Amino acid sequence: MPARRYWETLEALQDSSKGKLQYNRRWSSENALGINESTVALSEYCAWVLDNVNNGTEADDTPVESPLLEDDSLSIAAHKESDKRRSEESLKEAESPSQLRMDKAMEVEGSIMLFEKAHKMKVKEDLQTRLDMCDQFSKSMAEKSAEQLKRFEEMMELKQRQERHQLLEQLEKGSKEALGQQEKLKEEHRHRAKLLTLKLREAEQQRQQEIERVRQEEGRERMRRLCFIQQEVLQLVQKIQVDYKQQEALRVDLSAYDQRANQICGILSTVVRSSSERGFPTQDDVGLGERSLQEMQMLASTIEKELTAAEQRKKAEEEAAKEKQKEAQLQQQQQQQQQATPQTPAPVRDQKQTKQEGLQKRASKGTLQRFLELQKVLEQCQNACEELATCKDLQTKKIRADLQRAVTTPVSQISTISGSQVRDTFDKINNFLMGKPTVSAGRTILVSQHPLGLEFVCLKLAGKLVSQGEEEVASHHESAFPIAFVASALWERYPKVGELFLANLHKKCPYAVPFYPAFKEGSTLEEYQRLLGYQVKDNIVEQQDSFLKRMSGMIRLYAAIMQVRWPYGTNQGNHPHGLNHGWHWLAQMVNMEPLSDITATLLFDFLEVCGNAMIKQYQGQFWKLLLLIKDQYFPKIAKITTSTEMGSASRLQHFLEASCQGFG
Repeated sequence: MPARRYWETLEALQDSSKGKLQYNRRWSSENALGINESTVALSEYCAWVLDNVNNGTEADDTPVESPLLEDDSLSIAAHKESDKRRSEESLKEAESPSQLRMDKAMEVEGSIMLFEKAHKMKVKEDLQTRLDMCDQFSKSMAEKSAEQLKRFEEMMELKQRQERHQLLEQLEKGSKEALGQQEKLKEEHRHRAKLLTLKLREAEQQRQQEIERVRQEEGRERMRRLCFIQQEVLQLVQKIQVDYKQQEALRVDLSAYDQRANQICGILSTVVRSSSERGFPTQDDVGLGERSLQEMQMLASTIEKELTAAEQRKKAEEEAAKEKQKEAQLQQQQQQQQQATPQTPAPVRDQKQTKQEGLQKRASKGTLQRFLELQKVLEQCQNACEELATCKDLQTKKIRADLQRAVTTPVSQISTISGSQVRDTFDKINNFLMGKPTVSAGRTILVSQHPLGLEFVCLKLAGKLVSQGEEEVASHHESAFPIAFVASALWERYPKVGELFLANLHKKCPYAVPFYPAFKEGSTLEEYQRLLGYQVKDNIVEQQDSFLKRMSGMIRLYAAIMQVRWPYGTNQGNHPHGLNHGWHWLAQMVNMEPLSDITATLLFDFLEVCGNAMIKQYQGQFWKLLLLIKDQYFPKIAKITTSTEMGSASRLQHFLEASCQGFG
């Protein structure tokens, strides 16, 4: 049948290489196939198909099922069958070949269009089926992925729970181990702490026992020392009382000395009694006892000197009375002779002057007069500068501080090593005193800034030089000469500074006069100790070692000043305070009664600093003076020196023996 061949032809076309081409399914099928729905035209292959259909001799009545139609739905098959029947009927009706061709062509075109429609429907159905399958597959895959994700999350949650549980177990185990270790360490620490506490307690007990033993030993030693001092004081009091009984015969008033001795004895008894009640005396109590003993020794020495002087006066009066009696008798005899014989001029007989035996208590009148004059000069200068020193005006305070700093700061900076620094210090002070401007603490200072500026500066400069001896030289003996060079140069150019320096030195160290202040009736013990050179602060007197150290520093500076000259000067005049004053001081010291501890200390310091210069100056005369001190004066020092004061006496003795050994 011709229709069957049509389908075979279409199937052959479909199986051809062109039929296997794939097209974009989104394109319009009409545009893709080049078919215009408005105009129907046969393709160029229709004639060839019709020729082949008409010329075909084989006729197979068996319908050939297309593989594509097998898969189509029933509606499409029925539609195709009706089309075949219509095509067959139309072919049968066609009579002429041209009509037949036209009909066949139309039939072919229709078949092609039908095939294309069927193919489109199939494609749509396949596409829909595939879309449904894709939707189902995507749904199933989504469900599976959701299930898998859920399982995965459950698995991860389980794994995290297990890890967390494992970590907690490890932490718990570690904490238990740490707690156990901590408890073990705490136990060990407690054990060691107990052992250490026991050891510390034992060590503290031993230390306390040792401290207590040392304290008791020192306390017993201080008590023995205090009892010994009290015994000596009582002996001196008894001696003073014995001497007091002699005052009627010698016509000397010793009541003030006896009263002061009783006061000192009462004070010392009170100190000993209170110390015994407390257990042991303190070092201050011992110091007070030593000062009381020293004062008692001075009182006893003073009384002895008074009695000696009284005895000498009594002897002198008796000798004078005898001499007068002899003169009266002689005059009476002469009168009798004159009455018997002619008058002749009687020979004139010189009266013999008796020499006082023993050492002096005070320095010579000239020395004391010079001392009083210097103190008067110092007092006048202080009174003159009082207005500037006590002014409360802010501007005046600044000027006062600048002036004081301009002279005291350079003196404090004197070096014991470099000579150039000493020269710079002197130049600064000298230029300032000459009226030149000086820069201090970033400010320019002139001595003429105040009418009392020069007077005030000289006063402060002299006081600072004495303080340097009191502090710096006392601690560093080698600094005496650098300071002495500056002081000597200033003394030479500004005599006012030298006088104020000497007055300040005598006020702080009366032994530089030399002058031993006497106890005045009505004055307190603190006032008297200040006169002796002790520092008293809040009714507490400084220790004896500190006192001797300060006195030693000032005497060393004084001895250095007397022998040095400013090496950079051109003035070749006499020294403003040369070695002749040193000889005078040494002679006055030897002619006065020695004091316990202080005399030996000052003699040693003076001779050690100034001895070589005095040997060069006085030669044999000074050697004789040293021999006199060694053979006659030192035994008096040793006689009044106690066992606790042998240090200074021993140093002086060794120095004298070594020096005089070289002379011998």
